[in-house]
Amino acid sequence: MTSSYWQEEIETLNVSDLRLFQTEKLREALNQAAHAVFYKKLFEEKGISAETIHSLDDLKLLPFTTKNDLRSYYPFGLSAIPLQRCVRVHSSSGTTGNPTVMLHSHNDLDLWANQVARCMYMVGLRDTDVFQNTSGYGMFTGGLGFQYGAEKLGALTVPAAAGNSKRQIRFIIDFGTTALHIIPSYASRLAEVFGEMNLDPRTDTRLRVFCMGAEPHSEEQRRRIEQLLGVKAYNCYGMSEMNGPGVAFECTEQNGLHIWEDYVIPEIVDPETLQPVPDGVTGELILTSLQREAMPLIRFRTHDLTHFLPGECPCGRTHRRIARIKGRNDDMIILKGVNIFPMQIETILMNFNELGSNYLITIETVGNNDEMLIEVELSHLFTDDYSALEQLHRKVVRQLKDELLITPRVKLVSKGSLPVPEGKAVRVKDLRKY
Repeated sequence: MTSSYWQEEIETLNVSDLRLFQTEKLREALNQAAHAVFYKKLFEEKGISAETIHSLDDLKLLPFTTKNDLRSYYPFGLSAIPLQRCVRVHSSSGTTGNPTVMLHSHNDLDLWANQVARCMYMVGLRDTDVFQNTSGYGMFTGGLGFQYGAEKLGALTVPAAAGNSKRQIRFIIDFGTTALHIIPSYASRLAEVFGEMNLDPRTDTRLRVFCMGAEPHSEEQRRRIEQLLGVKAYNCYGMSEMNGPGVAFECTEQNGLHIWEDYVIPEIVDPETLQPVPDGVTGELILTSLQREAMPLIRFRTHDLTHFLPGECPCGRTHRRIARIKGRNDDMIILKGVNIFPMQIETILMNFNELGSNYLITIETVGNNDEMLIEVELSHLFTDDYSALEQLHRKVVRQLKDELLITPRVKLVSKGSLPVPEGKAVRVKDLRKY
């Protein structure tokens, strides 16, 4: 009988041995990070070296790394190896300010592919599967991360990329696709298109597994997707700063995401005090990469809110589990797999003299899709010219689409229409339930 583990020795490693492994890899990571301009300066200021670490308890002696650090040392100030040894760069979306950049060596990419393959194998995928990737490729890590992981697994891959639902469905049927990588909102949309085409995915396809991530979703949404499409849908967690997808993944028990502790050290801290919280208490997830060559990150603040699940998982894996991400403790919005900051939107809006300074961003679920509505007041400079209003609307939408990589709904309203805040302005209302 085929093992249910991709790498049984690692996945079921005794916890005490796993902690010793992490401690040794942490020392190596500190030595590697010290080659980067950013960490070299920081470690010298703080008196930090690999000798600082005697056990994982000493992790608290190390400083945090933030997205602002990556932006401040843009583009390559956190590179720990010469650029000629780097073979790929990924970056965050958006053009407002410096993006965050991640570099990869050949070895980094190979370990990442192995990490994703381990996740896919854990939920029952094998080299006999046909894996269709509905995520965008390019600078977004979701597409290439799953592509290389599926190839490492040995599955037949269909790099369909995002959009064009009818073509996606044709590929699913014609190629006998058994598994998809898909964001939750698009999975719901795909179910609608199956209905529009008078097809039943439960009987007209071979689909059985969905790997879902890149945006928050509720347990209720997951169960609805499973019912509509006749699949098992497994939650995936990742971020470009830690390679991309595959940092943590559900097993077939679907009772939390195993976070691969041979690749990262996870911590959960109080977002205010930055002190550790007990298992079961929600806090901010902190990640330290352990085996990266090009850009190791030490105690990276993800701003994602979750908690450690106590106890052992029935699947037998010893790596810790985190609960579904509950939200964020910064102002970043995740919509349709895209990371968006309100400041990106504000920067675009303020470029138009015809618009005022008061605006409101509302995220809500319409049907089965999450949508963004941006309401912005017109300035006193605007006249009641319908044609000019339509032209202004088109320009605003086009520039927002170019910046955000999604198309928001935009509503231009008369001056004084939106609530005037008495204290700190509330710019975002997230009405989704997850």
